[in-house]
Amino acid sequence: MPTTTRNLNETDPLEDFERREITLDDAMKKVYVAGTGPAVIVMTEMPGISPHVARFARWVRDAGFTVYMPSLFGRDGAVADAEEGKAVFQHACLSAEFRAFAGNKSSPVTQWLRSLARLAHKECGGPGVGAIGMCFTGNFALTMMLEPSVLAPVLSQPALPLDNPVGIEISPEEISAVRQRLDREDLTLMAYRFEGDRFCTAQRFAAYAEALGTRFVARVLPDSAAQQKSLPSFFAEVVASPHSVVTAHLIDEAGQPTIAARDEILSFFARRLVSK
Repeated sequence: MPTTTRNLNETDPLEDFERREITLDDAMKKVYVAGTGPAVIVMTEMPGISPHVARFARWVRDAGFTVYMPSLFGRDGAVADAEEGKAVFQHACLSAEFRAFAGNKSSPVTQWLRSLARLAHKECGGPGVGAIGMCFTGNFALTMMLEPSVLAPVLSQPALPLDNPVGIEISPEEISAVRQRLDREDLTLMAYRFEGDRFCTAQRFAAYAEALGTRFVARVLPDSAAQQKSLPSFFAEVVASPHSVVTAHLIDEAGQPTIAARDEILSFFARRLVSK
């Protein structure tokens, strides 16, 4: 897959996506849509749909999928600036749509995202829908498994709940239902983190493994695999550790562990979503 030709340190106009306003469950959200083929929901990391997030969405699109990228917070296309990013982060933490603190319950926005998955499956067809969450939205793909159309969930550095490194942002009843579905339909869930990530810890992955058993397939990348040059200030100053596996900390060079992670995710989507 070719490397990007866009400057990731400049605002991305997202001109190659169709900007839609989609109302579901009495709530309207902007959703950027591009591509053809089975649907994949790409959920942005904090602080919004940055050029790095858009690059990943284009990789998904170019791999033969229809990307649905909802705008959940932040300024769409903006470079992840430290001061602006902190303001977006604080606002999201106070929003009723998200549960940034205290685990054992899913964020309310996941209900809307499950409805988006149903709509995307209806529009695109195929066996089902893929979903990837990152950072603040990382765990959302797990809760979305309560929607039958979601067949390929990916958790990239799930960061919530922020106040409990061993917590997982889903109720015991919901994760039990997800585990039963994974077993019943012989499905798996992919998850990624850097070894030294201070927001998505080894303890959190251990909690997922305890709840989901071998259905939880974890990939832990060494910190040395993280891109550390010319990072947007939000990642350099606020995140301040290897964190974003397929976006800001990805090294876009053949043979890099982060590129291998990206390719594994795309292969996972193809395996689950492309009709034989």
